[in-house]
Amino acid sequence: MNITVIGTGYVGLVTAACLAEVGHHVCGIDCDQHKLDKLAEGIMPIHEPGLEAIVCRNMQAGHLSFTSDYAAGVASAEVVFLAVGTPPDEDGSADLSHVLAAAKETARYVQRDCLLVTKSTVPVGTGEKVEAVVAEVLASRGGSLCIHVASNPEFLREGQAVNDFLKPDRIIVGIEHAGDAAIFRRLYAPFNRNRDRLVLMDRKSAEITKYAANAMLATRISFMNEIGRLCDRVGADVEAVRIGLGSDPRIGPHFLYAGVGYGGSCFPKDVKALRATGLEYGEPLQVIDAVHEVNEQQRLRFARQVRDSLAACERPRVALWGLAFKPGTDDMREAPSRLLVDTLLQQGVSIRAYDPAAMDVCRAIWPDQPGIEFMHSPESCLPGADALVVVTEWLCFREPDWPEVERLMPGRILFDGRNLYDPELMRQRGWQHYCIGRGRPYPET
Repeated sequence: MNITVIGTGYVGLVTAACLAEVGHHVCGIDCDQHKLDKLAEGIMPIHEPGLEAIVCRNMQAGHLSFTSDYAAGVASAEVVFLAVGTPPDEDGSADLSHVLAAAKETARYVQRDCLLVTKSTVPVGTGEKVEAVVAEVLASRGGSLCIHVASNPEFLREGQAVNDFLKPDRIIVGIEHAGDAAIFRRLYAPFNRNRDRLVLMDRKSAEITKYAANAMLATRISFMNEIGRLCDRVGADVEAVRIGLGSDPRIGPHFLYAGVGYGGSCFPKDVKALRATGLEYGEPLQVIDAVHEVNEQQRLRFARQVRDSLAACERPRVALWGLAFKPGTDDMREAPSRLLVDTLLQQGVSIRAYDPAAMDVCRAIWPDQPGIEFMHSPESCLPGADALVVVTEWLCFREPDWPEVERLMPGRILFDGRNLYDPELMRQRGWQHYCIGRGRPYPET
């Protein structure tokens, strides 16, 4: 099939590359010519394992191309995906200006009947707004072109997006015309060979499903962070609670880890947008309100704890391990490390920081910022440090060489924002070990 993907950001680039990988002819459109020039050189705009190989392979095979020219990019498309940004407005609602602009350009330049699909995360009712824009443009053009509008939200995990797309557990599709189901079945046939993963529903239900899924996962995180606070108060261990909860098949083990709070491009934005949708329709979402508030407080609480622990130091210095909001990505959007870094810098704390993927992104966030240095390894952060703070659970931080750590840094304060280390072992080594919800060690046997 001839596919066009508008937007070559995280969702759009992964979608374009993976559809090309299974044999479709895909054109990606983006207004950022610098990004397109880099893609032509095989340089990816994001860090995503496996993506570079797929993009380069399919560009060389002629299955994947990129352009900034709408007329050329959409002319022969059978399916056009809208994968542009939907940043939050001041009230938390999603800004649909990029989506509607891309829909308008598609309707202006497409030369055949096609299916226009919102891949971006958009609030309920967006499909109707896209339809209205398309209808207006087609009316001005005259003729008999037909463009149907559908919803096909993405469920990609950063750091595992390529695998998630190529091996999906479900493909949510919202349509208003029964005949459009056949187009999606043809489009996704390569992913459905051993079982049918296509879940068909109406368009509004598909739009809500995306938000509801992310909000549910965010809810589990905030819930466990509240349980972690209670564990600290009463002297229980949230890790034991997590294992007990996760062993219940009705609950399951996923997204039950207490920590410094969620971040990234999806959970914060989507929780806020879902809250805004509820208010717009006169249905305040009290659980979602609490999820957001707990997460905000969790990040702030952690930053204050680190700051206060260094109050007695004359010239405090921190070694910071991990900056990206999660392992496997360089995404710094809403990362808990951002609040932490800004809080410490405001208090005159010097920071040496390392992240396996996000260093270039961080240098752009804090360009020439006094007080923070970006280092080349975890060990290079340690000399002179009063405290070690772990924010992102990269594999390279899981099993440090503690004798070497202790040789390099004079301080013995550890803020374990992801509960990576055993509190009792760290106590035995002489560390002040602050973690999340681990009020006491396991009983001795």
